[in-house]
Amino acid sequence: MKNSSAPITKYRKDYQPSNFLISETHLTFILNEQETLVKSRLLLRRNPKADLEAKSIQFDGENLTLQSILWNGEALSADEYKVTDEGLELTKVADEFELVTVCKILPQDNSSLEGLYKSGDKFCTQCEAEGFRKITYYLDRPDVLSRFYVRIEADKSRYPLLLSNGNPVASGDMDDNRHFVEWQDPFLKPCYLFALVAGDLDLLEDQFITKSGRTVKLQLYVDKGKLDQSDFAMQSLINAMKWDEQRFNLEYDLDLYMIVAVSDFNMGAMENKGLNIFNTKYVLANPQTATDQDFEGIESVIGHEYFHNWTGNRVTCRDWFQLSLKEGLTVFRDQVFTEDMRSKAVKRIDDVKVIRSHQFAEDAGPLAHPIRPDEYIEMNNFYTVTVYNKGAEIIRMIHTLLGEQAFQRGMALYFERHDGQAVTCDDFVSAMADASDIDLSQFKHWYSQAGTPQVSINYQYHKDEGRMTLIVKQSNQHPSSKQPFLIPLKLGLVGRSGKPQSFSLEKQDNKVTETLIHITDSSQVIELYKVDESSVPSLFRDFSAPVKFDVNYTHDDLAFLFAYDENTFTRWDAGQQLMEQCIVSGNDALMSNIAEAFKQILNDSTLDNAFKARALVIPDLKTLFESHSSKGVDFLIERRRSLKDFLAKSLEQDWLKQYQSLHQLSDKSLDQDSIARRSIKNLALSYLVCASDEHAELLKQQFSQAQLMTEEISALSIAAHEQVRPAQSMLDDFYKKWHQEPLVMDKWLSVQSTIDSDNVFEVIERLKQDPVFSLKNPNKVRSLYSAFAGLNFAQFHRKDGKGYRLIADTVFELDSINAQIAANLSKQFSGAAKLDKQRQKQVAAELKKIKNKPNLSKDVFEVVSKTLEQLVESGD
Repeated sequence: MKNSSAPITKYRKDYQPSNFLISETHLTFILNEQETLVKSRLLLRRNPKADLEAKSIQFDGENLTLQSILWNGEALSADEYKVTDEGLELTKVADEFELVTVCKILPQDNSSLEGLYKSGDKFCTQCEAEGFRKITYYLDRPDVLSRFYVRIEADKSRYPLLLSNGNPVASGDMDDNRHFVEWQDPFLKPCYLFALVAGDLDLLEDQFITKSGRTVKLQLYVDKGKLDQSDFAMQSLINAMKWDEQRFNLEYDLDLYMIVAVSDFNMGAMENKGLNIFNTKYVLANPQTATDQDFEGIESVIGHEYFHNWTGNRVTCRDWFQLSLKEGLTVFRDQVFTEDMRSKAVKRIDDVKVIRSHQFAEDAGPLAHPIRPDEYIEMNNFYTVTVYNKGAEIIRMIHTLLGEQAFQRGMALYFERHDGQAVTCDDFVSAMADASDIDLSQFKHWYSQAGTPQVSINYQYHKDEGRMTLIVKQSNQHPSSKQPFLIPLKLGLVGRSGKPQSFSLEKQDNKVTETLIHITDSSQVIELYKVDESSVPSLFRDFSAPVKFDVNYTHDDLAFLFAYDENTFTRWDAGQQLMEQCIVSGNDALMSNIAEAFKQILNDSTLDNAFKARALVIPDLKTLFESHSSKGVDFLIERRRSLKDFLAKSLEQDWLKQYQSLHQLSDKSLDQDSIARRSIKNLALSYLVCASDEHAELLKQQFSQAQLMTEEISALSIAAHEQVRPAQSMLDDFYKKWHQEPLVMDKWLSVQSTIDSDNVFEVIERLKQDPVFSLKNPNKVRSLYSAFAGLNFAQFHRKDGKGYRLIADTVFELDSINAQIAANLSKQFSGAAKLDKQRQKQVAAELKKIKNKPNLSKDVFEVVSKTLEQLVESGD
């Protein structure tokens, strides 16, 4: 996009169905090293639900060189078609016709990693959201479903594997050491689900027997020499297939399921029908090269892409504004999958941390949008934590309101009505409402209103009446949020004895220990009866709604819930609130109370170590700043450091005891108990080294003796971030040992870019020149630059603006290479309106430099321009 041209904003309200549909798509790919020819034969027909008098048709296309065009086998005259920068306009149409085009494309030069491109020695594709238009002229929109027939031709020595969607139906040799494979996909699909891979890869095979008795062949393709890192991904796939049959009664529908891992990929993975293409980060792992967190990520993403087979592929979205229809629902499904495979309570805490640290900030930022956006300039900018993670929270609320059985009836009705269709979020909600006989009309505000609801609760216990009153008020500062939400509030009571306290909702009702209240008004009063003793309310249990809530808790109330609440989330949350209040208030006296609570939890042998490892972590600076930006960057950094130092030193012997006892139990197992032990042990080590440099010897021992990457990288990270003396030699040793493993080197890059040190900028510049780094590889950019901006809070927000300049310069350079990754990196400035005036001016200056870049991509333009607009508004 040239700066002189105005970007085009697309609006959901303007949706119109395509005037033409594509019954069949026949593609032939002639792959060569210098160029690729794509022959497309499309069978088109008028859409009976659209304009039957349409005189022309516009095909999408970018960076294509048209070689030839035929209409029903005849050449077109110059006035019957027109090639533009955006595509191909055809002015000769009929009720039914065939269009044949041949286009030349240059995959080896395609650094955007959209469409067909080269990753190392492999050809591969990424077509969601609008990448297919970089392959051939097409109706590149998700509501145009077609049957695909694909033929791939390539050099047999270089590319012995030629893969696409569906089932292989023919193959053979050709002249000049070339060969071909033909594929047919029996299911209708939009072009964003098209996939192609050509290369020379190692193969791991297995099979899965479906509940109906069919045998599905499973194939996992990885780079040569990486089969020893593939077993866990394959087992995760089998687990996901089995789980989806058991939990959702959904069976896989093809005879072949393929996964290919590639190192150059903009996203985590892509659910192309029958041929998933994955970032290597979410496939390759063994205990020596991957952390416990990596294994969980692989299991989750493998599950997510498989679950898309039904929630995304069999039923897809009508337009990209409906993206959360497939992504929010599928994230919810992968979250529940992980809960069932691992720890439900701990997984819930981890998911809430993402919402609070990232999604709440997005809701308050320049790109704030509902989970179903109303407008966009570049769709790639809306693959967001709002659409994905908040979208999952909205699905979870529906599940909470309906219950498991009614929710499953709703899912079954959704598939019964819409299998093989492209539909909307409203269609999904209607299926849920019809299956449960629950009115969800007010609930739909969650789809149309942006922003994070603020809920304030004031509770009071009336001892003489045995009654508790809760006054609940909801509000939302975002301009689009004018109607009150339906907010499910799950609550219980914890008696002063430390046990659950029963109560009733009506004077004559039976007593319960937990209930679900529907908050529907801006102000609402809840009465709880038969409350026999003074109690503390445990509110928004399991994080029953994605809201910010403020309760008139005292510090003693929070400490009490932190010690006794049986609901894991609200217990964890009470501790987080207590630490936040200590940091924000500047009340040092609270540090001793927190230390005492830490000591109690640390030494409680009945508690899950995984819960301990989360409960004993101080809220991160990003989360603190999101909620308390008025306190200022420098204040929050200093106060958080003070609290950590105090907890490290005052509990030094307790941390040491915990570390030593767990270190003796170390093993290589990936079972949940072993993972939990490692997580709390490494947390204890981080506090120990913070307390005193004398414990650096423990670091060196763990690092040198480690047999697992979790142990090795934890020791390295702690040494680097606490800046202990052996840190540099450990970094050097790690590099020598692992420099041939790209994913391990990503960790090495991140460790160094997140060190809170004045010389981190020189370190990053040196790392940029290292052979293990490439600005063309998204994983490397995320590991070095996104990690710096997202995790190195103090250095990114330096008073002199050096951190902002580093990221802005990188966005400027990256925009011409990969606009999607550049735009994602530019989102690191989205919280700038909450900064002090000096820092706002520094950010604005950097963003203006980016905005004035010649030929700036529309991806980056949208992010930068909206961020600048919000900065101007905040300065008024």
